[in-house]
Amino acid sequence: MGEVVDANSTPVTPRPASVAPTPPISAPPSQFHSPSLSRSPLLTPDHIIPSKTPKNSTPRNATPRIRTPRFITPIGSPIRRALKLTRLDPEDAWLPITESRNGNAWYAAFHCLCSGIGFQALVLPVAFTVLGWAWGIIALTVAFAWQLYTLYLLVQLHENTETGVRYSRYLQIMSANFGEKKAKWLGLFPILYLSIGTCVALNIIGGSTSKLFFQTVCGQSCTVKTLTPVEWYLVFASAAVLLSQLPNLNSIAGVSLIGSITAVMYCTIMWMVSVNKDRLPGISYKPVRGPKEVDRLFEVLNALGIVAFAFRGHNLILEIQATMPSSEKHPSRVPMWRGAKAAYTVIAACIFPLAIGGFWAYGQRIPKNGGLQSAFYAYRRRDTSQFIMGLVSLLIIVNALSSFQIYAMPMFDELESIFTKRMKRPCQWWLRVILRAFFGYGIFFLAVAIPSIGSVGGLVGGISLPVTLAYPCFMWLKMRKPNKYSKMWYLNWGLGIIGLILSVSLVAAGVYVIKENDNKFQWFKPK
Repeated sequence: MGEVVDANSTPVTPRPASVAPTPPISAPPSQFHSPSLSRSPLLTPDHIIPSKTPKNSTPRNATPRIRTPRFITPIGSPIRRALKLTRLDPEDAWLPITESRNGNAWYAAFHCLCSGIGFQALVLPVAFTVLGWAWGIIALTVAFAWQLYTLYLLVQLHENTETGVRYSRYLQIMSANFGEKKAKWLGLFPILYLSIGTCVALNIIGGSTSKLFFQTVCGQSCTVKTLTPVEWYLVFASAAVLLSQLPNLNSIAGVSLIGSITAVMYCTIMWMVSVNKDRLPGISYKPVRGPKEVDRLFEVLNALGIVAFAFRGHNLILEIQATMPSSEKHPSRVPMWRGAKAAYTVIAACIFPLAIGGFWAYGQRIPKNGGLQSAFYAYRRRDTSQFIMGLVSLLIIVNALSSFQIYAMPMFDELESIFTKRMKRPCQWWLRVILRAFFGYGIFFLAVAIPSIGSVGGLVGGISLPVTLAYPCFMWLKMRKPNKYSKMWYLNWGLGIIGLILSVSLVAAGVYVIKENDNKFQWFKPK
């Protein structure tokens, strides 16, 4: 029996005429596709450009360039090709996350940077007011190293080399490890809560900053009547809905690039201006604690939740990697990890100076509602130029609009998948517009209802913590099966269990803080 030849390599022996071409409805597992979806159908053999090397000549050592997209290249041993064929599901080509698989390391870096840095970094100095210098820096360092390790695990687990499956969504890999029912109980709520909660926070930041931008540009002597906070929230939501009409995750790579640049710029400007202007007179760095032991404990836990919230974004890692082509010879984990390392190097260079420099400049006078942004506008408005203040506001607005798109994309994907599974066809353009507008204005309603970001930051961080710090460790144990009692076995079990315990504690602390301060909050009255 003749040997089946790779489509992207020079054949060692000529293909016998008796071997029938591979039917286009199936593909070898080494082509790495989604378990239930594969956005791009296989190309027919007519699309394959034959090698210029004569069939009776000795193949060259250098492998020729790939002539077909890598995610459809049949690579693997003849036994695997003969015994394991997996049917491709066309539904994956209809959904926003995996509609396009032409991503690369640059796109991955843009998406990771846009989703990994932003407004949540501005709240980090608030955590320092409770934890203090030493424990604040320790908590920030441990959280950064921990989430970078679990990010590496997710990148490696994205594609299964034995079965050829690509887990293009976080919930898919959870279903493969824990079962569909457990995955929905353990993962669906945190993932949706993280996406929705982040979009709500972005709407609050974008709306309130739009008001500050108008006041800064207009000046103190301006007599033009400004919009109400609710109207500013509505303006931001309308802009986000308009921008959300871009079809898929790959199409917003340019938006993520703009969001990344603006985030790096305003983070750098804010901490450099704050440090350059010297500290406020009479500030204190002594940790703020409540009168009761219970209050102090829950305040510390809530501060840890704020630190955890600063490193959310793991619910998007598999989705970002799903936009890349992948094969056994050119797996997507290589460019994905390269882009992620570059992005998180920049994130570390922004987050650590922002948290440390912001706490150094303002100490305990940092407002809980808004964090460093509120402190910057409250204390530096008089001694900082109007241009700098307006520029920072504009950069924050643009970054919030850009980040909204990438965090809303999993929700768009989920909403459209309900239609495609039922109707067995892609969403029409008008239905896609309606679904995304419905989500955007639903976020607007929640943003108006929630009083402040500082009040819910710890709760959101606690709920999303297992997605970032715990579940990847358990999935690694399930899929890679390290030797029992080995270093990797102990490491992942320890981190996973500690992550779950910490998550429960942070959620309890977040609920307690909101309950204790409920009389101070004004629900449905944004400022």
